[in-house]
Amino acid sequence: MLLVAGGLGKTGAAALAAAGAGRAGAGLVTLACPAGLNDILEGKCTEAMTVPVAETKERAFAAASEGEILALAAERSVVAMGPGVGRSHETVALMRALAGHVEAPLVIDADGLFAFAEDAGALAAREAPTVLTPHPGEAARLLGVGSGDVNRDRIGAARTLAARTGAVVLLKGAATVAASPAGHVVVNPTGGPGLGTGGTGDVLLGIVAAYVGQGVPALEAAALAAWVHGAAGDRLERGAGGLLAGDLARAVPGVAASLRAAADTEPHVPEAGGDFAVPLPVR
Repeated sequence: MLLVAGGLGKTGAAALAAAGAGRAGAGLVTLACPAGLNDILEGKCTEAMTVPVAETKERAFAAASEGEILALAAERSVVAMGPGVGRSHETVALMRALAGHVEAPLVIDADGLFAFAEDAGALAAREAPTVLTPHPGEAARLLGVGSGDVNRDRIGAARTLAARTGAVVLLKGAATVAASPAGHVVVNPTGGPGLGTGGTGDVLLGIVAAYVGQGVPALEAAALAAWVHGAAGDRLERGAGGLLAGDLARAVPGVAASLRAAADTEPHVPEAGGDFAVPLPVR
């Protein structure tokens, strides 16, 4: 997979997304980053390859990096973009250009979503599968409403945004909602307040992209990623406080292995509130 991420002061977002992808089975992760940050990210991401691309004087992604990134994307099964990239004029223009020209499945988070704040419908022109992973504030910006409006009707907001963008929407927060453009919805029962710590959303992006890259359909990939991400948080919170996003990424393989073992040995669905619960189809 290709990850387009990182900016000055936010190399951690890129590293955590790469870790989430690797821990979810992406196999080979390539991280495109502003050239001036490459040395930092090489040290942070020993299991991912880093590729320095054109940058602005502020060490953000420059519009001139589009060709380099598209060449990398053409050889990858999935592209994820947005964590830590910033909101400079050039970077916003780049995010929009990449969404329009990347032919692979695409997962967009964080500042990548900001690029479409005034024109979310532009994403509907994409032909390949697209997944958006907004928190309520980001979803509100895309919809042109307040975050309170989103939280008052999370299912409705996710469905509306999915229909408007033609993308699967994974609306983060308590009872994370996955919605498809056709109106199908899955509400996730796992996860707790510990997931509110910084960086956990970057890990989630990596997990979603890893599953999409392995051929899981977009809605199922989003719902499964939310479940595994939340279950990893639940497992860690039962131990001690102070959950960190890096701990969360490291817990993902164990959660996935336990889920596979349960599927192989138990003919019934585990009860909600136990070690594992399954995504709940709503309607």
